[in-house]
Amino acid sequence: MTSTTTVLPVRTDGLHPVLPQDGLAGTLVARVWRAGSPAGPAVVVLRPEGVFDLSRHFPTMSTLLETDQPAQAVRSAAGELLCSVEALLDNSKPEGRDDAAPWLLAPCDLQVVKAAGVTFASSMIERVIEEQAGGDASRAQGLRSQVTALIGSSLADIRPGSPQARALKELLQQKKLWSQYLEVGIGPDAEVFTKSPVLAAVGHGQDIGIRADSAWNNPEPEVVLAVNSRGGIVGAALGNDVNLRDIEGRSALLLGKAKDNNASCAIGPFIRLFDDGFGLEQLRRETVHLHVSGSDGFTLRGINTMASISRDPVDLVAQTIACHQYPDGFMLFLGTLFAPTEDRDTPGGGFTHKLGDVVTIHSHWLGGLQNRVTHCEAAPPWRFGLRALIGNLAERGLLQGARL
Repeated sequence: MTSTTTVLPVRTDGLHPVLPQDGLAGTLVARVWRAGSPAGPAVVVLRPEGVFDLSRHFPTMSTLLETDQPAQAVRSAAGELLCSVEALLDNSKPEGRDDAAPWLLAPCDLQVVKAAGVTFASSMIERVIEEQAGGDASRAQGLRSQVTALIGSSLADIRPGSPQARALKELLQQKKLWSQYLEVGIGPDAEVFTKSPVLAAVGHGQDIGIRADSAWNNPEPEVVLAVNSRGGIVGAALGNDVNLRDIEGRSALLLGKAKDNNASCAIGPFIRLFDDGFGLEQLRRETVHLHVSGSDGFTLRGINTMASISRDPVDLVAQTIACHQYPDGFMLFLGTLFAPTEDRDTPGGGFTHKLGDVVTIHSHWLGGLQNRVTHCEAAPPWRFGLRALIGNLAERGLLQGARL
């Protein structure tokens, strides 16, 4: 596979580009694979002094996020120094790593990975186009002009579930334009689905997968909430909710095959915990930037502005837990307004990934997440599940007197 490198935002402050714009001022927790005998995953905190292993205090990230005040708990735990922050981040790149040194994993472990879909007006329209096109990218441009001419971008001003939304639904039904995507976009109930099994997400620097039989797909740069078992939002990360547009476009009932595949979910590079300097208000104003760099010389840029979301993050969490419990907490993708329409190969063909694409997602508060695209079938198979995790923690003596 041809290697392509994307440069993260240039820093003038001397800090690593993967870090947030305020560097290590926030409470940044992560999971790393730690070499040793035996090797295994470790919960760590990134501090100016280095990367500190907190596993003796918190065997899992879920354990840490279940504490009453996670940021304070992290500050109170001394931990074991593993390496410098720069050494960890430099060893967590798409180009390769030294397996004898720590490298980043997805920052969640026991949490279920959920995702909210169709939470932005522009992506809502694109879902309608996918449905009308039946997954055929060549039909998308003509349908896009037709659909936007009829419903435009006014959907962005409509509050889901409101009387105005109900009136619009009646009008669109009369015009034979109503769609299941509009139902979850402006109706009372949000779309919330399970994106990835527990422990299956990949982290910063790891390959991210698209299915070999998909010919129309794209990245989805998103904010991902870290939520505890009580429904409390305790932090956030960046995420890539890889979307196979042709497969989902054929039928919404194929959502599982379009969304949940090997290496198809990336989260990272860490979870930034809520503390005195960072919380929901910053997230509500966050702008997530996307850059795709291909070995063919193609580049794609996009943004996802959280201020444009149609459902507040608190509402999406409430809908997620309304009829289900998550005793180990969950991660929640908040959706994206980014839906690329720029042609890559042929006029009217739109954008789709090619092998070797390097996808960079970054934001002011949450840092930078970078992954290289491969086929799901060629990505390293997911083998480290719950039995392996529990066995590994036991072998390393981390379960004695500890609560997972």
